[in-house]
Order: sequence, then C-alpha cells, then structure tokens
Amino acid sequence: MTAPRLPILSLLETRVLGVLCEKQHTVPDTYPLSLNALVAGCNQKTSRHPVIEVSEAEVLSAIDSLKGPALIVETSGGRVTRYAHNMERGLRLPSQSIALLTALMLRGPQTAGELRTNSERLHRFADISAVEGFLQELAERPEGTMTVELPRQPGARENRWAHLLSGAPAVEETPAAASSTPATDVTVGEIAALKANVARLEAEVDALKGLVGKLCAELGIAG
Repeated sequence: MTAPRLPILSLLETRVLGVLCEKQHTVPDTYPLSLNALVAGCNQKTSRHPVIEVSEAEVLSAIDSLKGPALIVETSGGRVTRYAHNMERGLRLPSQSIALLTALMLRGPQTAGELRTNSERLHRFADISAVEGFLQELAERPEGTMTVELPRQPGARENRWAHLLSGAPAVEETPAAASSTPATDVTVGEIAALKANVARLEAEVDALKGLVGKLCAELGIAG
C-alpha cells in the first residue's frame, strides 16, 4: 500500500508539523503538545527560519487542514486537548527521513552537513553520506518527491537542500549575487571610510567656525 499524495502545505502548516516532530524528541514529557505550547513553538525566535508570529486561531486552522491528510492526531484525555504528528505513518517514511524534513521545515534550506548537526536531537546520523542517502531517497520518492538539491551558491562549498512540502522553493538571492549589482556594490570598508571622511570634514568645519569667531572678536565684528 503506497502513501497518499500530499496537498501543497502552507508555511504555517509545515511549521506546525515541524514543531510537533521536534518537541516529540526534545520535550517528550509534555508531548503531545497543548495548543499553547504549539503556538509558542511556532513563534519561537531561535532555530527557526523564517521567524513568524501567529495566533491560536491561525494555528487551529492549520491543525484542521492537517487532519485531512492524517498528518496530525488529536487527543482529548485530561482537561487540555493535545496534538501529535502522524508523519511516519501518514507518509510511510522512516524516522531518519522525518528528522531531516523536520530540520528543513523549521530552518529552511541547509547543506547536508548542517542538516546532520541540526537534526542530531531527533536522529544521530553516522556521517554526512548517510544524510545525503536519505535526502536522495526523499528526492526520488515514487509517490512524490519531498526534497530537492538547490543550485550551489556563489562561493559556497556545498549545495543546500530544501523540502518540497510547500511546493518549489523560491530561489533566494545570495549576498555574493547581490553585491554584483551596481545598486548594492558598496563594501563595509567603503562605508567606514565614508563615515571617517564625514567626521573629518565636520571637525574641519568646527575649527573654521572657531577661527572665524576669533577673528571677528579681534576685529570687533559681531559674529
């Protein structure tokens, strides 16, 4: 039995899934997560790219959408409703692949080396080649590719990978590419030099003002 094809997920939907997958391993004592904890995880400032600010209503809407493809399950035990992901069973993927997708959903495109480091708390890969092997499997998945290797950025030593759960990723303009355009062809050193020149000119103007004032005083001319 093959895994069902997924709809294109929104940024918030992938963030919700990523948070649930992450917290399952990092805070197992409080997992499944309450709505408050899930919202806090989505709005977390560290280990997130991009950083977002969403409300409980928006997260609830994303949860409802993810229940359709059975990627989230709800538990009603106790006084608070809690939520858990169902990625492994819903997508029929091994835990290694879920760990890599989680890192990509939470942090954006990364190299295989970065993914190995950032997914360590979810799964410890033996080496970078193991990471690349699972990324390649996700990229060649018959039911629908889930990762893609991005073109190498100028000056970079490794290619980055991105997930495809939200469709084809937008190609970000690299700092090197941006600096090649006339509008942004200014280095930090040039800016510092300009500031130094401005400060020097201001000092010279102040000195001239003082000299003029002194001459006016000697000649009895009102300044």
